[in-house]
Amino acid sequence: MKHFDFNKIYEEAPGKEPERQLYFIRQVKALFKARFQFMIDSGEAKRQFGEEQIKEMLEKEIYGTFHIETYGCQMNAKDSEKLQAILNQAGLCEAESEAASFVLYNTCTVRENANQKVYGHLGFVHNLKKKNPSMLVALCGCMMQEPDVVEKIKKDYKFVDIIFGTHNIFKLAELIFNRLTEDHMTIDVWEGTTEIVEDLPSKRKYPFKSGVNIMFGCNNFCSYCIVPYVRGRERSRKPEEILREIEKLASEGVVEIMLLGQNVNSYGKTLDNPITFAQLLEQVEQIPGIERIRFMTSHPKDLSDQLIEVMKNSKKICLHLHLPMQSGSSRILKAMNRRYTKEQYLQLAEKIKKAVPGISLTTDIIVGFPGETEEDFQDTLDVVRKVRFDSAFTFIYSKRTGTPAAAMENQVPEPVVKDRFDRLLKEVQTIAGKVSGRDLHTVQKVLTEEEDSHLKGWLTGRLSNNTVVHFPGDPSLIGKITDVYLEESKGFYYMGSQVKA
Repeated sequence: MKHFDFNKIYEEAPGKEPERQLYFIRQVKALFKARFQFMIDSGEAKRQFGEEQIKEMLEKEIYGTFHIETYGCQMNAKDSEKLQAILNQAGLCEAESEAASFVLYNTCTVRENANQKVYGHLGFVHNLKKKNPSMLVALCGCMMQEPDVVEKIKKDYKFVDIIFGTHNIFKLAELIFNRLTEDHMTIDVWEGTTEIVEDLPSKRKYPFKSGVNIMFGCNNFCSYCIVPYVRGRERSRKPEEILREIEKLASEGVVEIMLLGQNVNSYGKTLDNPITFAQLLEQVEQIPGIERIRFMTSHPKDLSDQLIEVMKNSKKICLHLHLPMQSGSSRILKAMNRRYTKEQYLQLAEKIKKAVPGISLTTDIIVGFPGETEEDFQDTLDVVRKVRFDSAFTFIYSKRTGTPAAAMENQVPEPVVKDRFDRLLKEVQTIAGKVSGRDLHTVQKVLTEEEDSHLKGWLTGRLSNNTVVHFPGDPSLIGKITDVYLEESKGFYYMGSQVKA
């Protein structure tokens, strides 16, 4: 690649975003093209791809493959869509396995075992890289925001090419360019940022639905959670930028959007001209073409009456609210720094159900938080029985280094935690199995998502309340909202039949 004048490329790079990254996408594509030609000339490309595939790749201006492994929450999944689009525009196509030209791990660090999964994958990909030295390996996401992790990778996984965090994923193309021109591990991890870069490419998994980031970071500092330390402080996108993105999505055929934030109820507080999340929802509802609006996650401490009223009057907001409880014990909730009590949570759930009949409430619950007694656990079961959640994500407390809870005394013995977890899971599943079938023998609107993976000639979709429905139908219905009669409840999903006009 001697014919590239790298100094000139850096000198001519725009200083403003997103123009700078779009510029580096073009430069990286030229570098990948040169590398691919070298592989063709040396015979390496033929060994990896074969002559027919090489010919097809050149015709489509594809100069290699990439694979992204995504861990964690919806925010990470949305980040991966952006990373995928950058790599597509840089001349790479997606590969199903980690045997690719460029492998990227978008990491989560909510629990310690998430880190161990990544280290295990790195051991596997190291063997692949030994066979293919030109492979590039990159790591990003929450795990990379931990200095100890970065130091471990520098020491024990020296074959890794690029490390970056949660705040600068938009810089992927520039980081690849740096790695290819400097020939050593590129590390670019920011402690925090107020910058939000708009208008970069993004590739959706489904053409008819999409996540939309409305804010980043978290200010809640729950005592068990590492997220505020790795995602940074809350910062909201400007409403006009959000609305512009959604309008563009609608013009491209998107009918359902998911508004994303660590706590969407805090949206707008950091803006120069603050607005509430409820006010944003009212504006989103006015966008033609958008038929369904989802959002997550909502913190119970600041879910306002205004938001409940907007949900009540809306024709587009889905009948599903994820409202993490974490514990039913007021004493444990205080130790968790959740800033609400058992009674307040129950009152909020009752108020929501009264205002929005038929709404599906789901939640998160942690079992075995330090100091949890059997009485505390019974409080949790009491809330589960009273609220009657449609489903719950149940977790055994995992000590997370770097959080206040990790240093707390009275860590609950493992056998006790396991027993409570089993009892909770049984209670949640029993109730959810009954609650989830409440729409049986009615006609409901289903957004068809894909062909059924088990039954030929069948389709799979979701109700407004997020329950899965399987029904016979033509693939032309995918991406459309269809009337379906729910014939049979299987506990957590329905079998139905299309109602034709």
